[in-house]
Amino acid sequence: MDFYTIFILMCIVPSGLSRILDASPANVFSVLKYGAVGDGSTDDSKAFLNAWNDMCGARYNAPTLEVPAGKTFMLGSVVFEGPCKSTSVRVSILGNLVALQMSAWGSDRSKWISFANVNGLIVDGRGQLDGRGDQWWKCAREAKPDVSLWNDMSGCQRPTSLAFHACKTIQLSGITSINSPSNHFSINEVDGATISNVHLTAPEESPNTDGIDITDSRNIQIEESIIATGDDCVAINGGTSFINITNVACGPGHGISVGSLGDKGGKEDTVEEIRVQNCNFTGTTNGLRIKTFAAGTGYARKIHFDQITFQDVKNAIIIDQYYCPHGQCEGGASSNIRLSDISYTGVQGSTTELVAINLNCSSTVPCSNIFMNGVNIVADDPGSTTSASCSNAQGKAISTIPDVSCLEA
Repeated sequence: MDFYTIFILMCIVPSGLSRILDASPANVFSVLKYGAVGDGSTDDSKAFLNAWNDMCGARYNAPTLEVPAGKTFMLGSVVFEGPCKSTSVRVSILGNLVALQMSAWGSDRSKWISFANVNGLIVDGRGQLDGRGDQWWKCAREAKPDVSLWNDMSGCQRPTSLAFHACKTIQLSGITSINSPSNHFSINEVDGATISNVHLTAPEESPNTDGIDITDSRNIQIEESIIATGDDCVAINGGTSFINITNVACGPGHGISVGSLGDKGGKEDTVEEIRVQNCNFTGTTNGLRIKTFAAGTGYARKIHFDQITFQDVKNAIIIDQYYCPHGQCEGGASSNIRLSDISYTGVQGSTTELVAINLNCSSTVPCSNIFMNGVNIVADDPGSTTSASCSNAQGKAISTIPDVSCLEA
């Protein structure tokens, strides 16, 4: 080997070695290295937090906190705080996570696993989150036999399984969540998120087990997922905009809901630029629902439902501006939340209720610019015919079954 060849190799090897080191496990922070046991009975919360703190403080490109496959890790309430040093961080959940027994929780029971103030966050993997919700649901029923009080904080407070707060540009994919005590996923004050290929399940009778709750957030994409729970598959709450839900299978559950907006005290809420498309609903209590409290103020506008399929759905299309769960609202009030620019196109399928379309809009601020085209909702019973109920709504309906009398043909 001549001198020139040796010189070239000396120049190349360090550069190549650098690339190898960058791709090596040096930027992978396995929870096992921090003392996690993964036997399904040891509380591994401290090990997870220690691994997170080191990973979040690392200056590598896209450092990864790894939850290895083949193990089950028990966790109490853990909060993964940012901001992190790297512009992108990853949590790879390959193993399974199981919540502590309810009796072992501390005073804060609002969230199980949460991320706060983390930007560029990727959470992915084939792992499963088991919230062990049955103990919490039992507690709720025993502490508050009246279903209307299940969310009473003085009763049996139940945690969200996975929560994101004040994060920007997050990606969540591949995860399975079962038996959440309350909501499976909570998205709050988030700007930019893609949630894909997730599978969220809880028994149909489980209380308030929403799939994904979105509040005060924008630019959220939910796609290619299965949500089968005891409450809304997706709940779109106040302060949200530019939400896209695509290719989601919903059911059982309470459908996809915009709201409830406002509250019994007259809160101001705004929602706009919502699109739900190419979604299937099977056996849900509701299909496409918009609900506002009578005392509420604000608006919900530019909401589009496109290419939707129903099977055995109870309330297929419903707008309820007099929403009052369990009769706890002031009677006679009319909502001041203005609903406008709402479209339903290519919505088809079957319903268990003969009233397939129910537009119960506010007498104070009637719904405006409602558009229906290619809507065909038939009764499950072949011998029955569906109908529509309509009040205080203005707009147009083309090729719509059943006929909606208050909308222009």
